[in-house]
Amino acid sequence: MSSQTTVTKFLLLVFSDVPELQILHVVMFLVIYLATLIGNLLIITAVALDPHLHTPMYFFLINMSILDLGSISVLVTKSTANSLLNTKSISYAGRIAQVFLFVFFAAANITLLTVMAYDRYITICQPLDYDRVMNRDACVQMAASAWITGIVYSALHTGNIFRLPFYQLNVINQFFCEIPQLLKLACSDSHLSEVGILGFSACLILSCFALIIASYVHIFMTVLRIPSEQGQCKVFFTCLPHLTVVSLLFCTGIFAHLKPTSSSASRMDLVMAVLYSVVPPTMNPVIYSLTKKEIKAALRRLNVWTLFTKNNIFVFFS
Repeated sequence: MSSQTTVTKFLLLVFSDVPELQILHVVMFLVIYLATLIGNLLIITAVALDPHLHTPMYFFLINMSILDLGSISVLVTKSTANSLLNTKSISYAGRIAQVFLFVFFAAANITLLTVMAYDRYITICQPLDYDRVMNRDACVQMAASAWITGIVYSALHTGNIFRLPFYQLNVINQFFCEIPQLLKLACSDSHLSEVGILGFSACLILSCFALIIASYVHIFMTVLRIPSEQGQCKVFFTCLPHLTVVSLLFCTGIFAHLKPTSSSASRMDLVMAVLYSVVPPTMNPVIYSLTKKEIKAALRRLNVWTLFTKNNIFVFFS
């Protein structure tokens, strides 16, 4: 091993070597990215400028929009740039940054969805205590805990991977630095690293999933005690956007990772990666815009003139 040179540049998989299909890939990813960018920025702007939306739920929604923008930017921009420049390379430092940022945004998003489930639980099951429990300081601390959890989890994850030596093999069979593909390039036994990664992931994902399930079990039990069918429907539609976002994230992630990683480049692996890494942040603003009448009303009131003339500093929960 001492005579071998450490790899300093890695090669990502492209969707196609045909120039016309490369252009199609660029156009599709640019459309997806711009749609995600515009959708999330509209939600952030609408919530920021509409006093009616200065509530904990929409404060957490702004945080989720920022995380979605970061997540898709980390993956789509590099892949699109490589297709435009007709290259496959990513530097060692770029690989570390991409892994760290992607894991950070994903972990923070999962934690934030758990916080949002707790917010729905307090809203429906303990409405009289809502203002006391979900006060401004508590909401800021919850949002900060989601970001800090993402940073700590990503640091442990990234450090566990890049302590391994990488020699000779430098072809990553994915359009971004996917962790299972990276572990296959390591020149030493990566079994302990895989166990560590699995343990970190299980602790975060299973605990968040369990808390979300527990929150909704209590919510559904409360809903069943509501005498009127109209009241039950109203509560259900209050939770529908969050439930849809959680289901989309967990279902796409589980579905993509149930398939064993192939030893060679596979178009199905590319499609699965797009499914769990690109689709959720793209669909989240659409889900909230279509299912939340408050967001739709705020977007209808939002216009370009408002963006330039409304000169006020908003404070959440004021």
